[in-house]
Amino acid sequence: MTVNRRAPATRSRARSRAHKRRVTQAERRQHTRRALLDAALEQMDSGVSFDALSLRSVARTAGVVPAAFYRHFQSMDELGLALVDESFHTLRSLLREARESGLPPKHVIRRSVEVIVEQVLAHRQHFALIARARTDGKTVLRHAVNNEIRLVTSELATDLARFEAMREWTNEDLQMLAGLLVNTMILNVAAILDLPTNGGQPPPEALSEIVRVAEKQLRLPLLAVPNWRSTR
Repeated sequence: MTVNRRAPATRSRARSRAHKRRVTQAERRQHTRRALLDAALEQMDSGVSFDALSLRSVARTAGVVPAAFYRHFQSMDELGLALVDESFHTLRSLLREARESGLPPKHVIRRSVEVIVEQVLAHRQHFALIARARTDGKTVLRHAVNNEIRLVTSELATDLARFEAMREWTNEDLQMLAGLLVNTMILNVAAILDLPTNGGQPPPEALSEIVRVAEKQLRLPLLAVPNWRSTR
């Protein structure tokens, strides 16, 4: 009887080649998905609203055939939802880190403002989509954006309850204060998006003024905290 001692090594090499092919296919798939998302953002950056985007135009800009689109998204709405989720996921994480940093409230406010400004400047197209979808976009995207805003508000309300001055507050009052703070930030995001840009960047002086005013606006409701009596 002859034993093929090379068979295990041969099988191992075959498995290795198959694994490399799978990794390559996964990478290609991820690359195409990213290209479709970026193509939608690119077209919106040129002034086209998300509602006006067509599947064919997005596929063409991404350099793929329309049929390839459906390997990644079932519809344009699903692509839009992916962009909304992408935008908020990082923002929520960074804001949570700012609140859990152990810094005094004044410094937490400043860091939170810095986080939002950094994110808006780095992902301007994403936030432009969010701003439009929140008020006049497709229903499915509008609901998604508003749900994300409610999640940010709820997370902030939970963190506010840890402060000594607010430990006896009702959930309703915590949500109310968190809502005031989040809505203030939304208004300042809109103000940043409205700034003219030069080379993709807004005028530093105008941006600094928005940051300065945003910090004051966020500190103002917190000044009332020691005197607020939460009623059940």
